[in-house]
Amino acid sequence: MIDSHAHLDFPDFDGDRKELLQQMRSVGIQSAIIPAVDEAHWPKLIEVAERFNCFYSLGVHPWYAEDATDATWLSLQALLRQHKERSGLVAIGECGLDKLHKSNFITQMSVFEAQIELACEFDLPLIIHAVRAHEEILKSLKSLSPSRRGVIHGFYGSPQLAAQYVNLGYKIGVGGLLLNDNAPKLQLTVAELPIESFVLETDSPAMAPKNSQNIRNTPLILPDILQKIANLQKKSAVLISEQMFSNVTQLFDL
Repeated sequence: MIDSHAHLDFPDFDGDRKELLQQMRSVGIQSAIIPAVDEAHWPKLIEVAERFNCFYSLGVHPWYAEDATDATWLSLQALLRQHKERSGLVAIGECGLDKLHKSNFITQMSVFEAQIELACEFDLPLIIHAVRAHEEILKSLKSLSPSRRGVIHGFYGSPQLAAQYVNLGYKIGVGGLLLNDNAPKLQLTVAELPIESFVLETDSPAMAPKNSQNIRNTPLILPDILQKIANLQKKSAVLISEQMFSNVTQLFDL
């Protein structure tokens, strides 16, 4: 297994990061992709990823869109050029749009589309944060048409919405929300779409399942998510595990 979205660089893991990575590997979680959120976090993210042999992306989360300056883009382009040939850098992001956040939506759009253009320039897939803005995101992806596509992270929508992304070549990121009893729409999506449509993720340390004993989420819930997908698809956990691994390695060229 590979967690396609875990913020293992966050301070929440400073006290036990080494031990957590050891636990992950002991239960078959080979690695994780650590997505970026803003410029201030890039140096630590790269340091953590390289120290613990994880993959990573670089970009600006929509919550931090208003903090991005011309200097931010110059720094990001320079880092992408510097790290492009390193096996650890696998995507642009976490980028996207979030209508529930207070930051200016026009600025979010500008920052998102700038990162789609970087994905085109550097031939990297996108890790996309999409909250209440699917119409705008789909429109941008269709018009700018990055060749490597990417993943719609933290998806919790309908099969019909998911199919629009899948038909464009994007994967659907499925995490701990799937384990919640009040997620029938997401469960229906996972049951109805082809298993090739999905990648596993946790969004650690956020998005812990409601029945979790822990406030802090970790990649250690991946086996539970995988088993839930197997139950919904009415397939064996072994088959689902193999397909999830194939999906994520192909998408990010791991």
